[in-house]
Amino acid sequence: MKALAISGSARARGNTHLLLHTALEPLQQAGVETEIVSLHDRTIQPCTACRQCAEEKMRCVIEDDFAEVFAKMCEADAILVGSPVYFGSASPNIMALLDRAGYVAYNGDNPFRRKVGAALVVARRAGVNFTLAQLLFFFLILGMIVPGSTYWPIAYGRERGEVAGDAEGLRTAVELGRNIAWLLERLRG
Repeated sequence: MKALAISGSARARGNTHLLLHTALEPLQQAGVETEIVSLHDRTIQPCTACRQCAEEKMRCVIEDDFAEVFAKMCEADAILVGSPVYFGSASPNIMALLDRAGYVAYNGDNPFRRKVGAALVVARRAGVNFTLAQLLFFFLILGMIVPGSTYWPIAYGRERGEVAGDAEGLRTAVELGRNIAWLLERLRG
């Protein structure tokens, strides 16, 4: 079993990365292979609505770093996406990836159907509810299974590392990771 976490933050190893890493720890303890991909140093252009993915199944014609990340998403049994809140919504980095991955999957063989999906959000102050919903819509429209936690999987912090001081946010991420591990074990059946 493999879990892929994708950080949509423009910062390398920032608060979003820390929260994703925290959620992956229980998965690692359960023997699940884990990987974190950061979009901070990747170029993923937004979808251009060219509809070529409807003709060239499971392929986006835009040439950038999308194909590599999409392939990792297709291989994973669980996909966790994390985003900081940018003016009340998810980062453009993560939305460009999810929009394109969604269109390619939806117009192709939908490799995400019945996989596990989870979203985690980091904010300085506000916007977490909308951003969390925005990310969850990706999983839901593609028929993925979305586990819960003890609260919404969100944490607060602005400067690098501040999320480490949000004890409740970290506990929520850990419980989400435990629930994903439990669910993956049941699905493996």
